[in-house]
Amino acid sequence: MTARRRPISNHQWQTAIQDTNRTLAEIAAEIHRVSVEAGGRVLYPDKSTLAHWRTGTTPRAEAVPVIVEAMSRLLHRPNLTAADLGWPSPEHESPDDPWQGDAVVRLSRLGRLDMDRRSFLNATSLYAFAALTIPPRPWEIPKRSASSVNAGPAEIERIREMTAQFARADDLFGGDHALPPTAAYLTSAVLPLLHGSTGRHRPELFTVAAQLTYLAGWMSSDAGRAGQAQRYYISSARLADEANDGPARATALRALALQAVELGHHQRAVELAEAACSALPRGANPRLRAWTSGMLAEAHAASGDRWSAQACLRSAETDVERASSTAGWTGGYGVPALEHQTGSILTYLGHPDQAVPHLQAALNDRSPEQRRSRVLISARLATAQLISGSPDAAARTVISIEHDVPLVTSQRTMRQLADVRDGLPAGSADHAIDRARTLITSSRP
Repeated sequence: MTARRRPISNHQWQTAIQDTNRTLAEIAAEIHRVSVEAGGRVLYPDKSTLAHWRTGTTPRAEAVPVIVEAMSRLLHRPNLTAADLGWPSPEHESPDDPWQGDAVVRLSRLGRLDMDRRSFLNATSLYAFAALTIPPRPWEIPKRSASSVNAGPAEIERIREMTAQFARADDLFGGDHALPPTAAYLTSAVLPLLHGSTGRHRPELFTVAAQLTYLAGWMSSDAGRAGQAQRYYISSARLADEANDGPARATALRALALQAVELGHHQRAVELAEAACSALPRGANPRLRAWTSGMLAEAHAASGDRWSAQACLRSAETDVERASSTAGWTGGYGVPALEHQTGSILTYLGHPDQAVPHLQAALNDRSPEQRRSRVLISARLATAQLISGSPDAAARTVISIEHDVPLVTSQRTMRQLADVRDGLPAGSADHAIDRARTLITSSRP
């Protein structure tokens, strides 16, 4: 006798499913995608799981924020809550908009969560698609209680130097290794100085704080924590606004654009990259202009707009040729970085064979201390070689970094290498291919 189907008791969830105009399989795939972005426990729901929730079963508590974010994207409802889906709302749940509230208070909370790796998954650790829409400016700068510390040139110089040291550690060993001490320093030593800061040194203090916050975001993204990275980047942009520092704001928005490209949100990436270009003041250093226009070219390429990508890339090439000096702490965008970006752009545009020499040139100009960058570029070079039909060349590229890979803790590079491994022919008689596959497999965290 056929079992009777349980009646629908969660009509809100059923209505939400219908309003998406998607199949259960498509909704399950979006939930999985959001969980991957979060960098924590990956969810693998299927059609039967989603159908089961219609009968009154409630998902696990840690899964609810992921499902809410996925459904908010599909329904185009940024303020969606668990209650809207017929489930009990987690304590203190409210739609999280990192562009609102006091940026310093938000950043302090984020830093504490980052230092406590035992923190459970919650809405603030998720990559929020709605937050990719930048609200109009200006917004009101909040009034804060006065600090007992009077920050001046000495404190600013210390922060700047510590940022340089953390950045070096990041490129030597990867973001997963360098993030905890960076978050701890930002939270305990830098943010307390921003409360009630006044005087002529205040703008520069907020600028260096924005730079360090950007670096924490970069490390978070490298470590596979997309939601945390997004919130660090947005906090960096908001601190830059308090300093009235256009280049620092452009730096943060460019990072948001790159993150959006890598996560597959290509149209939003174009919008963010355009905002980064617009944030630069008139007469900005040519290297900074090249840095942002190169990112805009990559976003256009990822979205399939070949003409716009080529136009922006030509603009970046012109600015790099004109540049005669560095442009501050992010001012290293020169020929090697442009070669790397050109290789990525050509790969997106479906010309991996043309990308190979550019990526090889970018790799040749990287110093041994730029270990994480070398591993990442090598992984992208191997990917282009593989797509071009040269698995033996891809294998040799992987083997060339076998001493660096174990030292780098970077989810970003490991994902790229894993794609290379999966593309290499299994059971090959070629010793190099077998060795490359073994190296990547044994290096996975």
